[in-house]
Amino acid sequence: MSISKAATVLAVCGAVVTGLLGFRNATAQHAETKEAKIEKAVAILIPTKDSKVSGRVTFSHEGGKNTVHAVLHGLTPGEHGFHIHEYGVWSEDGMASGGHYNPTSHKHAGLDVKERHVGDLGNITADAKGNAELDLKDAGFLFHGPTSIIGRGVVVHAKADDLKTQPSGDAGGRLAVGVIGVAKP
Repeated sequence: MSISKAATVLAVCGAVVTGLLGFRNATAQHAETKEAKIEKAVAILIPTKDSKVSGRVTFSHEGGKNTVHAVLHGLTPGEHGFHIHEYGVWSEDGMASGGHYNPTSHKHAGLDVKERHVGDLGNITADAKGNAELDLKDAGFLFHGPTSIIGRGVVVHAKADDLKTQPSGDAGGRLAVGVIGVAKP
C-alpha cells in the first residue's frame, strides 16, 4: 500500500474513532441529563403470604428537598418498621428483598441520626382501623448515582423498629413489599 493510501486509511479510521468517541460522550451526557431529571418514584406495596397489608409509597425530589409520602391499609394498630431494602423483588415471605439498603456502610438508626442506612425510614403508625399515612422530609436518598433508590424494595414490617438494634431494628416479619420505579412527575 502506498504512503498516500495508508495516510487516507489512517485519516478515515481516526475520523471514525473520533466520531464514535463523540457519540459515546454525547450519549453519556444525555443519560446523565435524563437521570438528573427524575423527580418522582413510586412503589406499590403488595402483601406477603398471609398478610393483607397494601399501599403506595411516593418518593419525590422537588425544590431541593426529598419527601416520602406513604398510604397503607391492612396493618394492625400501632407502629411498624418502614424501610428501603436492597432488592426490588417480591417473594411470599418478603425475604428476597434482602436487608436494609445501606450503600454507605453506616449503622442502623432513626431519622434523627445523620449517618444511618439510606434505607432507614423509621416507623409508620397505623390507626385503630389499620390505616397509616406518613409524610416525611428525608435527604438520605437519591434517584441516581451510588445511593440511588430506583429499583430497590420498600418493606413494611410486622413490629416497630426500635431504631437501635443492629443491623435492622428488630422489626419482625415482612408484611408487604414494593419495588421503587421511576414515576411521571
